[in-house]
Amino acid sequence: MVFRQALGLPEQRRNTMLITHGTLITMDTPNEIIPDGALYIEGEQIADLGSSAELEARYPAAERLEAAGRLILPGLICAHTHFYGAFARGMALPGEPAANFPEILEKLWWRLDRALWPDDVHASALVCLVDAIRHGTTTLIDHHASQGSIGGSLDRIAGAVEQAGVRACLCYEVTDRDGEAAARAGMMENARLIRLARERQSRGDYHLAATFGLHASLTLSDETLTRCVELAGQLDTGFHLHVAEDKADVRDSLRKSGLRVVERLKKAGVLGPKTLAAHCVHVDRIETEMLLDSGTMVVHNPRSNMNNAVGTADLPWMLQIGLPVGLGNDGFSNNMFTEMAVAYLLHKQASGDPRTLPADLVVRMQWAHNARIARTFFPALGERFGQLAVGAPADIILVDYDPPTPLTAGNLPWHLLFGVDGTGVDTTIVAGRILMRGRELLTLDEEAIMARARELAGRLWQRI
Repeated sequence: MVFRQALGLPEQRRNTMLITHGTLITMDTPNEIIPDGALYIEGEQIADLGSSAELEARYPAAERLEAAGRLILPGLICAHTHFYGAFARGMALPGEPAANFPEILEKLWWRLDRALWPDDVHASALVCLVDAIRHGTTTLIDHHASQGSIGGSLDRIAGAVEQAGVRACLCYEVTDRDGEAAARAGMMENARLIRLARERQSRGDYHLAATFGLHASLTLSDETLTRCVELAGQLDTGFHLHVAEDKADVRDSLRKSGLRVVERLKKAGVLGPKTLAAHCVHVDRIETEMLLDSGTMVVHNPRSNMNNAVGTADLPWMLQIGLPVGLGNDGFSNNMFTEMAVAYLLHKQASGDPRTLPADLVVRMQWAHNARIARTFFPALGERFGQLAVGAPADIILVDYDPPTPLTAGNLPWHLLFGVDGTGVDTTIVAGRILMRGRELLTLDEEAIMARARELAGRLWQRI
């Protein structure tokens, strides 16, 4: 498809916009559905909302964007992903297939990230951002590794984020698996981008954030953890890391320290309200209480956990005790509607109880919990981030869906899980700027990006 500034809409940010004649779903508490609803955008924020008749009368001169009966929703958030994983799609590896999670890391992911060059980092990020915009994912929290090209790698991703127009929080995963020099380079890459992102936010640019990345307990020595905690303390930041994704992480932690993974991380000073713990599949209930008491945020990644056969997190218990667990994709597609549906089904199958993890809890994870996580990294966006409300950031998607049964605030979660999919996203807006309209990308040249990605991925595969 030829890249164009489509449908007569200019690429630059609009000053005002009136979106009319859609089914407006606020995702507020309580949630409200406004049939034939409208919202008015000024600059980067939602300035008004209500019925189309009311807002058309109130803003007769405003530029219109016709929703044509589509759902009007807050943009989706992905709380844990890996952009660089895009270049693993279809990659054939020699030898026997990986039989367990440590072999998956050694045979696939660690070989891939060592082979990445700067252009690969940039191109793979663009591939994922095309996918995000197409599926209505407007904010992403990425966890990067390119052990053969560490310094400046986050700049390559930040450039792609800026080009796309989405919001993203970035980090580099520090690990000891390639030696002390590489571990130190990862620390410095985190520190550098944290400072850069804060400087940009101080100037009112809330598209980029950064935190301090760690790989996982099983590839981090006590000495490296100590250095990272000291540096993060100087930067007043937390961490983004994998926690007890597989039993191998637990075995390694017990062997190193005599402690389970969360216990070891607590002792090292890693936990806290600015730390994001991905997976937490193999944590016991004492560890779960430690996560809750420390304020540590948790992200569930159901498709990845199923794919790697690592087990099923005790998500119902985490939610029951009050952990605001979010939803990520761990590098799978940025169709977060699919991630919601898989989470809904996985826990019923795992428990043998169809009452496990009802749809309203899954929807709460995606919108309320993910927004709470994202606000940790974008505090200036305010408490209404992730909602359609006056004063909220204008991160909005329009989604094709013609409900075959009545749609109400009470039954909305079941409509979203059983009837709506990211492939139905027609329009994606971030900070009041239209990134896609009529399924036409306005900020990214998808055809050129995919052609370049195929070229670079082919070369990368030859190096592995």
